[in-house]
Amino acid sequence: MMKLAIYAATLVSSASLVIACGGGGAMPEPASPESTAENSAASPASETAATASNIVETATAAGSFTTLVAAVKAAGLAETLSGPGPFTVFAPTDDAFAKLPAGTVEGLLKPENKDKLVAILTYHVVPGVLMAKDVVGGSKLMTVQGQELSLSIDGSNVMVDDAKISKTDIAASNGVIHVIDNVVMPK
Repeated sequence: MMKLAIYAATLVSSASLVIACGGGGAMPEPASPESTAENSAASPASETAATASNIVETATAAGSFTTLVAAVKAAGLAETLSGPGPFTVFAPTDDAFAKLPAGTVEGLLKPENKDKLVAILTYHVVPGVLMAKDVVGGSKLMTVQGQELSLSIDGSNVMVDDAKISKTDIAASNGVIHVIDNVVMPK
């Protein structure tokens, strides 16, 4: 966990994009190249600092990230993602985790698979705050895990690897959350 915190702190200065997804209540409509600027304008980076809940609290309150929150806790990452950050989290919903082959989540939650779980979860985290307006198709984002996520535009959808970003710019006190419809896997 300390390695994660040190690595994240090192990358923060080079990060140019952070996306948030989480929070309770109504969520914005799915992201599209035309709507990302509108979503970000409604949720400027300054709102992130004003939000009282951190990323883990925001995801928990949303109610659609129970698998993600359980995995974050099992991996020992809850304290880090509750810390100062800032982080951009591409958060798979419970439905996204349900798309994985049967038994995958249960297997990853076993103590003997903690390293693999940490690698997968940190592949969903980018240091810094990246709002939807900052997303440019063809961009590459360095993850806390150490590999790059690819951002692209597919028709009216903004994609991160093979996952569609369905909700954007959900502010937390220590970053932002962007909701995705698939669990993305490191290469």
